[in-house]
Amino acid sequence: MPSRGLAANVCGDQVRLALLEARPAGLTARQLVGATKMSLYQVRKGILYIREVSAMAHLTPLIWTPDDGYRFSSQPDDGIAYERSRMRTELTRISRLLSATVAPHAAARPEEEWVNLVLGQLNVVQSALSLLNKAGTAGS
Repeated sequence: MPSRGLAANVCGDQVRLALLEARPAGLTARQLVGATKMSLYQVRKGILYIREVSAMAHLTPLIWTPDDGYRFSSQPDDGIAYERSRMRTELTRISRLLSATVAPHAAARPEEEWVNLVLGQLNVVQSALSLLNKAGTAGS
């Protein structure tokens, strides 16, 4: 098994090639370990590289589904479904951060500049994600 010291771009290229060969099917992280002969750590490093750099460079959207694992999809509907799912997830995370942490902090210390800044910015993000979520359900 190769050392952990592989560069992110090398890991990303190996994962990308394995996913392209598997097309249109997807591969789970464990299947990518077998296909690339890299460690799980390196596969995750490669997936992160694809998300941050390679997907845009090659115009190949990377999606993940519980049934198929990771895959590149040329079907716009697949990308849209994945994007909607991620938006719902992020909306939930932001809403929980607001209700469980930021709002109580703001209520306890309403004069604090930091918490008011965070509260304002997260409320904007929450509103934007809510609009996207509503648009996503209306178009389904």
